[in-house]
Amino acid sequence: MGLRQVTDGPIGDEYLLARDGTGVEALAPDTDRSAIPLTGPDGLDRHTRRDLRKQEIEIAREFMGGAMWPYAVAAWGGFALWVSLFPLTMFDIVPLPIAFVISCVLATGGYVTSHEAMHSNIAQKGSKNRWVNEWVGQVSTIPIVFPFSMARLMHLEHHYHCNDPLKDPDYTDEAPNALMAWYKTWYNRQPGVDGSIHAYKRILNEMGTPEAARSLKETMVLQLVFMAVLFTMAWSGYAMEAALVWWLPRHIGLSYIRFYLSWAPHHPRAGKTGRYENTHVFKSRLGHVMSMCMETHIVHHLYPNIPNHRTRAAYFALKPILDQRGVDITKL
Repeated sequence: MGLRQVTDGPIGDEYLLARDGTGVEALAPDTDRSAIPLTGPDGLDRHTRRDLRKQEIEIAREFMGGAMWPYAVAAWGGFALWVSLFPLTMFDIVPLPIAFVISCVLATGGYVTSHEAMHSNIAQKGSKNRWVNEWVGQVSTIPIVFPFSMARLMHLEHHYHCNDPLKDPDYTDEAPNALMAWYKTWYNRQPGVDGSIHAYKRILNEMGTPEAARSLKETMVLQLVFMAVLFTMAWSGYAMEAALVWWLPRHIGLSYIRFYLSWAPHHPRAGKTGRYENTHVFKSRLGHVMSMCMETHIVHHLYPNIPNHRTRAAYFALKPILDQRGVDITKL
């Protein structure tokens, strides 16, 4: 397939430049060519697009960075709480229904903290606190049995090839409506279906890089541990605890994540590969926080170094420019 080898750094040189203070002139050359094409159905000439791009970058800079330690606290604290649910339910200290709800929240929310680590937003590569970034990512996705190495590689491929039917690893989540999208979050995980983690494994094999090979091994190990824990607990008389603390929350979390992070902000996908059209603004019935802040996911695709909790404020600051670039801003 010819997929590129990806890294865990920001997407495109413009994000590195915008973060380290290089002048916006370097980010808006006289040519229309860039790491992410400045083309779209806006009908604007080259000079207008360049001026808007300068303004856009200046505004985006204001929302990059900031205190990221809450993500580390949430990731490690959440993981510790999740692990504690096993003995707490086995010894009847915490009622199983309550533990089930907590586990569902932790399994789903863990992807948010891992997502920041995927983009090195917690600590950049080469920094003294890089280990914090990596361990936030590592522990955050264990409840959904999704190794961080695979999650990062596939998520960055999604950014590089967003909505490309052949190269975007998440394209298999596309569905004609919300009901079918929820169904596909389950269907794509079934044996023999080329979707979800099965598609990820296929793409990693096609990539053929050392990083891809390592992530496949880590996926196999984590899945074996998952099955071993479930079997051991069931054999020991704790089948319900295993099912309601790990097995079912994992599946609920995966479906919730794939609906709100993959389908909702990118539907419809067909032919929408441009910078300002591959991600859509939408209004969630559950609200901004309950939809994992994905209502303004377009900001993340434009500037992955803007933390998830700041995308909403960044969206409203960028809204006039996005409107001129042809983005449908009527939903929010």
